[in-house]
Amino acid sequence: MKTTLLTIACFFCFSSIFSQEITGSWIGELEVPGAKLPLIFNIRQNGTELVTTMDSPMQGAKDMPTDNTSFINNELIVDSKKFGISYKGKLENETITGEFIQGGTSISLNLSRKKVGESGLKRPQTPKPPFNYVIEEVTFTNPTDKNILAGTLTTPANKKDFPVVVLISGSGQQNRDSEIFGHKSFWVIADDFAKKGIGVLRVDDRGTGGSNGISMSVTTENFAGDTNAAVEFLAEKGFNNIGLIGHSEGGIIAPMVASKNSKVKFIISMAGPGIPTDELLMLQTRAIAKASGASDEELKSSEDMNRKIYTLIKDYYGNDLKGEVKKVFVAEMKKLPIEQQPNADEMEKTAEQESAKVIIPWYIYFLKINPDMYWSKLKIPVLALNGSKDLQVISKENLSGIKVSLEKAKNKKFETLEFPNLNHLFQEAKNGTIEEYAQLEETISPQVLEKMSSWILKN
Repeated sequence: MKTTLLTIACFFCFSSIFSQEITGSWIGELEVPGAKLPLIFNIRQNGTELVTTMDSPMQGAKDMPTDNTSFINNELIVDSKKFGISYKGKLENETITGEFIQGGTSISLNLSRKKVGESGLKRPQTPKPPFNYVIEEVTFTNPTDKNILAGTLTTPANKKDFPVVVLISGSGQQNRDSEIFGHKSFWVIADDFAKKGIGVLRVDDRGTGGSNGISMSVTTENFAGDTNAAVEFLAEKGFNNIGLIGHSEGGIIAPMVASKNSKVKFIISMAGPGIPTDELLMLQTRAIAKASGASDEELKSSEDMNRKIYTLIKDYYGNDLKGEVKKVFVAEMKKLPIEQQPNADEMEKTAEQESAKVIIPWYIYFLKINPDMYWSKLKIPVLALNGSKDLQVISKENLSGIKVSLEKAKNKKFETLEFPNLNHLFQEAKNGTIEEYAQLEETISPQVLEKMSSWILKN
């Protein structure tokens, strides 16, 4: 599922007097209630001025632009009247000691020069050299859409006969590491597998890194074509024991490809869909809203509106889908108490914005997917995994759906497994919320890595 990245509205105004000593990246940790928020100031010289951007790794915000920079007598001043934010610090011995002020609240924020590779986030599982396996940068073409895909192939050293898997990311554009909040889960998987004797091909999604081909018209079917091209690429290199590991949306792409390409010999689904996707989204929306503190009345209202919109999209064959969806949004807003209703202009604007989000080709296609169409055709070995605290692809219903479909296929080589206390990213979690992903240091549970690798080598 499309993971929503949380950003902060921080834009800064700086004046133009500068000194070379301040240029570079500076990192600090802002202590806010319940969390420590890493902040990075990237300062560079542009002619006679300094230009600064800001990163908030915990919130997935990067390269946020700023206006002006002031650095006089070793004093850095950051000021944004529009957003009520200011920072003032003194540079001494490669440390800036200062205060971050927002909304009248002053918080100590000290900055130090950012080291190469430092993200401000603790991610102990991220692989570090030296690497005792082969790493090859590769490119290949999807022959149907003619787009170029770039990735990294990691293979065991001094071993000729071994299985190799293609990793398939979830919704949204992600790089080959499937990087989210500094977590590089696909890199962690590739490193772990290569050390155990399993090859891995991980690929930049379309429009990310070295891959091209993104457009507003692409759907899950196009992404399945990219994965199929990856399988054919590995087959052309001489691999004959090829598997697929798909996470989230990738978990439905895997059976889509395997149901048509006999070169795929096994599948692992990581939090992949097992029930019709409109039902999956209903469960997802309810779980996330409930975890965020929504009332029963709010949950019911949201469910009623979503069901109307999903049904409309799935069954619509006219030529003005956007207009019909807008009518639903407007009708639902008019049900609100008078004091909560936006005025006519705001209502129109909101309906326009919200309807635009759900009529894109990807969303319409995804909403109509019934995973049973693909799972029920597979007789190859399948391992379906999920976490009990997954709020995006609810474990019980989706694992059960996959199981029923595979039984329909008379598949005798499958296993479904729910891991207790793991979230959608397979991290040990307290509540499973999206906000928690960034706060956790663990990228992926070691027990999941062990289960996947041992299952592959056994099957």
